[in-house]
This record gives sequence, C-alpha cells and structure tokens, in this order.
Amino acid sequence: MVAALAAAWRYTPLSELITAQKVIDWARAAREMPGAAAVVIVAYTPAAFLMFPRPLLTLLTVIAFGPWLGFVYSMAGILGAALATYYAGRVLRRETVKRVAGDNAEHVTKVLRSHGLLAVLMVRIVPAAPFAVEGIIAGAARIKVWHYLLGTFLGMLPGVLATTVFGDQIAMALEDPSRINYWLVGAVAAALVVLTYFVRRWFSKQGMSVKKQLHG
Repeated sequence: MVAALAAAWRYTPLSELITAQKVIDWARAAREMPGAAAVVIVAYTPAAFLMFPRPLLTLLTVIAFGPWLGFVYSMAGILGAALATYYAGRVLRRETVKRVAGDNAEHVTKVLRSHGLLAVLMVRIVPAAPFAVEGIIAGAARIKVWHYLLGTFLGMLPGVLATTVFGDQIAMALEDPSRINYWLVGAVAAALVVLTYFVRRWFSKQGMSVKKQLHG
C-alpha cells in the first residue's frame, strides 16, 4: 500500500496534479484563504500518510508566505506530522505496525531503542523508510519524544532550508525573471552537498554501526 501510494504520485495521472505550475497556482490561491497558515501546517499530516511529495508542499508554502514564514510553517507542519505518525505508532498494535512497516520493522525498532536521537537523525538524513513509516516505528519503539522531535528537526533542516531558498527564488522569477539570484541558488546547492558530505563522514566515524544496522 505504501509503495503503491508513492508510485501513484510519480507514475500515474496523479503526477499531473503536482506540476510546478499547479503548485504555483495553489500557492497564489492559498494566500487568500482565511486561516491559510493553519491549513498549510495541518496539511503536512495527511500528506505524510498519503505519501504526498513533501518538498512540493514546502515549495507551495514558501511561494505563498515568503521565505521566513514559509520556513517556520513548513517546519511546524513537518514536526506536527512527525508527532502524528509517532503517536499512531504508540496506539497501533504490534501486528499492525509490522504490516505497515514490513519485515524490517522489528530490526529497525531495536536500533531506535538502542541509539535514540542518533538513530532518528540518521533515518531522517538517509531514510530507511517513508517519513510516516519511520514515525510509526519510532512510536512503536517508545523512544523519547524529545529525541524523536530533535532528530527529526535536525535531520529535515538541510532539505527544508534548501527548498525554502529555491522556492523564494522561484517566487521572484515569477514576478521578474531577471531578479533570480543564480549565485545564491548555486551557493545553497553547494552548501547542501558539502553539509551532506561532512554529515555522512561524521556518521562514518561515530555512527557507522547504526547506519549498518538501519540499512543493512
């Protein structure tokens, strides 16, 4: 079911619903909605369960509200969705979690229990499963909530920052293509690559066993 939903957004006619132009049109309409900020933040939770591409939702948010508010609303929505999936894992029966997460659920659960924050940070940077599934497993593993939220925040931060910058530049380009700052876009892309490299290198020294356990 998880695989089917993820594939549907990419390979079926549903993919036509989330083109760049459609996202831009939605963003313009979202600005005029009453309570738009709350709607966008809450939208991250059903989007997580439906495997909707999260970066596109962040892009919409940034275009609609600007880079600063867009970043805040996006992170709030991501953390809200993370909590929803976590507590779903807390209330679901063990057999149900296994069906949702697959055969590797028990193995990942043991790693999360053993390594807590480090393991959550790892799976958010280098996903071992879809976002919602990781949250459900973390809830079932009964890891500390603050470990889970902090690991999610730090792990998702680079990607959200990059999407925020790109979304802001797209918004500028819509008004005047000459305003787009290619140096800024290039710098952010380079910084993201460098950050990813150093994070992976750090984990190769400090958390290699965790990475192998999660993905091996």
